[in-house]
Amino acid sequence: MQAFLVVTALSLLAWTAGAAPAAGGGDWPRVSPESVGLDLAALEALDADFRNGAIPLVDSLLVLRCGSLAYERRYAHDYAKIYAKEAREVGPLNPYLTGPYNYFDPAWHPYWHGSTAHTMQSITKSVTSATIGAAILHGVFKASLDTPVLRWFDPARVKHVDARKHRMTLRHLLTMTSGLDWNEDLPYADPKNAAAVMEATRDWVAFVIDRPMAYEPGTRFAYSSGVSELLAHIFRKETGQDLEDYARSHLFEPLGIHEYHWKRSPLGEVDSEGGLFLPDYELAKFGELYRHLGMWRGERLLGEDWVRDSVTPRSDPGDGLRYGYQWWLMPYGDGSRYAWAGFGFGGQYVFVMPEDGIVAVTTAWNILDPKYYERIILDKLRPAVKPFTCPAAS
Repeated sequence: MQAFLVVTALSLLAWTAGAAPAAGGGDWPRVSPESVGLDLAALEALDADFRNGAIPLVDSLLVLRCGSLAYERRYAHDYAKIYAKEAREVGPLNPYLTGPYNYFDPAWHPYWHGSTAHTMQSITKSVTSATIGAAILHGVFKASLDTPVLRWFDPARVKHVDARKHRMTLRHLLTMTSGLDWNEDLPYADPKNAAAVMEATRDWVAFVIDRPMAYEPGTRFAYSSGVSELLAHIFRKETGQDLEDYARSHLFEPLGIHEYHWKRSPLGEVDSEGGLFLPDYELAKFGELYRHLGMWRGERLLGEDWVRDSVTPRSDPGDGLRYGYQWWLMPYGDGSRYAWAGFGFGGQYVFVMPEDGIVAVTTAWNILDPKYYERIILDKLRPAVKPFTCPAAS
């Protein structure tokens, strides 16, 4: 388990200055956009939208094709100044005035204490799903996805238990069809948003599992950070291991990810719904891992069936989107193909376009704007992608 870092004088200088940390593309090989069939003018049009604020408060853009970094841009914002007022006021995004769940405190967000690790927010859910997949591959997570969730709880200590809650399974959690009463469709700055209410409590897991049922599991999509938080509890109960520790050994280290941070709830449970911090170029490794159906440089980290199942439409959020196992699926082109995507509050996106060999990443910290930009970004990225065949090994 990683302890929270103490803010050093050096990191204080970094974040109070408001400058984004200097960062390169990690260990990715670099190529020109044109050499891998990307239209530079289209990429620069997207870059212009980020620079002029048409898509606001973006921190970085990376575009990889065939496993090489073809385009990288970074944008500095003085978040200490931008959110200075909100950082001093108790509210849904700042319940404690200090610490890792003050979303306006530049010591914690969007960069972890001036490092290159950027908050991933709900892209954490996709990494949590990957960790479960890794544990299934290695035979550590043995339970079926159709196992009732209450197997990992004492039903006598859970509130609002009825026949529907008994029928709620792990698969329902992964696909956001739990049936629990949960409203996260409100802006996150709204005090009635269920995720904000959960993060202001002490025992997140109890808060979620104690919710009453609103409908039959499996019949309706309802986006819920709460059910994703249950996955950390379930992982520990099923495997006897901590989710973060397992991810470090079986995903982060094999992928060569050595800089990351993962927040925890007040009771010390891994924040499996939104607590992960990664440099953007490390997030791209997860995109590449899925693009290669669980293989990373000759080593299998995830079962191919798990990856395919994760990015198969399982539930219908509406508006043309589909949802798999903690992954969003976005139709593009003629609508017959899906971009596999992780979305995170504030503008974190990873897009995987498998047929085109594309992994694209954006980070941002636009947390008071209720608008979502994933469709706009994907629609502006698509014209840059020209037909191109990746070499067999890339």
